[in-house]
Parts: sequence; C-alpha cells; structure tokens
Amino acid sequence: MFKSKLFSDQIPPSCAYCKFGFVSQNGRSVLCEKKGVTEPHDSCKKYSYAPLKRIPKRPRALPQFDRSDFEL
Repeated sequence: MFKSKLFSDQIPPSCAYCKFGFVSQNGRSVLCEKKGVTEPHDSCKKYSYAPLKRIPKRPRALPQFDRSDFEL
C-alpha cells in the first residue's frame, strides 16, 4: 500500500514551524532547542516540519461581480 502525502513539498524550511523551535513573545526570533536564538526564516540540518505550528497564508479576496457579468 502506498502512503498518501498530506503536506506539499513546496513548503520551504523555516525555524518558525520546526518542531524544535518556539517563536518568542515579540515574534522577531525563534528559540531553538538545538541552535539557540535564530531568525524565523532560518533553518538547519535538524529541521523537522511541525504542521500545527505553520500559519498558512490567507487566500486572496474574490473579485466583485455585477449581474451584467453573467448575462449573455
């Protein structure tokens, strides 16, 4: 049986959503168990993705349509 892929390969590694990193109170740095204080967008060889820590980007707003857009 094959294993289904739940998460995309397009997610770049970042200390902000690593299982070893914890975002500081000010949100400008990450407290890493392995490397100490790092920048949120850094990553290291100990990186391990934690999906519950990642906040996905908001979808774009849909354009507003008029009734005339749907007439033939």
